[in-house]
Amino acid sequence: MKHVIVIGGGAAGMMAAIGAAGEGARVTLLEKNEKLGKKIYITGKGRCNLTNACDVSEFPEHVVSNPRFFLSALNGLTNTETVGLFESFGLRTKTERGKRVFPVSDKSSDVIRALENECRRLGVSVHLHAEVRELLTEKLPSAAESASGDAVAEDKAAGSEAVGNDVAVSAAKAKKTKAKTEYTTRVTGVVLSDGTKLAADAVVVATGGLSYPSTGSTGDGYRMAKACGHTVTKLYPSLVSLTAEDTCCAELAGLSLRNVGVRFFGADGKLLTEDFGELLFTHKGISGPTVLTATAVAGSALEGGTAVIDLKKGLTDEQLDARLVRELEAGHAKQMGNLVGVLVPSALGIEILRRAGISAECKAGSVTKEQRQRLAKELRSMTLRITGLGGYNEAVVTKGGILTKEVNPSTMESRLAKGLFFAGEVLDLDATTGGFNLQIAWSTGMLAGRKAASEE
Repeated sequence: MKHVIVIGGGAAGMMAAIGAAGEGARVTLLEKNEKLGKKIYITGKGRCNLTNACDVSEFPEHVVSNPRFFLSALNGLTNTETVGLFESFGLRTKTERGKRVFPVSDKSSDVIRALENECRRLGVSVHLHAEVRELLTEKLPSAAESASGDAVAEDKAAGSEAVGNDVAVSAAKAKKTKAKTEYTTRVTGVVLSDGTKLAADAVVVATGGLSYPSTGSTGDGYRMAKACGHTVTKLYPSLVSLTAEDTCCAELAGLSLRNVGVRFFGADGKLLTEDFGELLFTHKGISGPTVLTATAVAGSALEGGTAVIDLKKGLTDEQLDARLVRELEAGHAKQMGNLVGVLVPSALGIEILRRAGISAECKAGSVTKEQRQRLAKELRSMTLRITGLGGYNEAVVTKGGILTKEVNPSTMESRLAKGLFFAGEVLDLDATTGGFNLQIAWSTGMLAGRKAASEE
């Protein structure tokens, strides 16, 4: 029976443990926290949006980084199959707006409990407060060394004393048939922070990224991967708020807007991405679904750029002007500070008037055509200058990770170290909001666990 060690008791780690145990392996799950699933607990504001019920063919469209790499894992455990799997664990689910799937109870703790119960049923040995310091490895002979050794052995067995051209021919044949990988090392186990060594036939690294470090995501997996020769791409917080230099954001903090268009431009003025939906003002800048998606798509390119908000996206320029003329005529005796509240939330209206150069005390009937046009322009293109991305302490996921070219997409096994598998956020895989990132964790975790238990 193979012994598989899984490092990390989050979404990917627990699913990897379930996948490996389901293949008949003896599984040890190591978690450095005092409990499993700490990050799952806070996802979806404590409700846990565990996947998305979109058609599986549409799923890769929502994966921002390396969607093709993810296809094998998704085919092994689709979003529909994931829902069925959790239902088989005893978790009832429901689908809400945007095809987001949640537990019926609206409690993320029930998702964690379902995974824990399945781990227990399959006999997974769970160790808490078990921090892994490093991976145990042994060097493997190079392909040339292996080929040469095999050739010499074959010649000796045949009673040959010639080692010149015959060995070269035999070595070439052996290299062609035996050296099918680039493995330079083999992972043989782990070393815990207290010095304890645990041997294993395979190790799955599912330690998460850098987002929400309070949950234990402190980049341990990147360090372990680098020690085995892996490349880690540049890392950024993703699905995170944006900071802005405009003081109005603090004044408008807590104000949520619906059905607005937002265009995001880089420092060079080029359009990076655009969206339609909800936006939230914060004390430091802006957040909300449109902003989170933009950080997933454009990342650090947003820094130094601008966000242009169309507060009247549903109207054409002509329709907006007609609406303004109508409101100004109907409320000609009102002060603009009061009248603007029929167009946008009052607090935001005062800011729009300031930007348009119109006094809040000005009577609506005295607004000139030029002022009306400036007002329309600000309603159509309220511009904020972006200074940066929010930090990892509020980022939903990490953008970047272990270079996927160095991982076999069909198995999640390292192409450099035999017996080493990766799953979840530690990989250079991330997606937009709506349950897609957790599906990455479930699918890659299941594939890594299954293959860690079955690969020779």
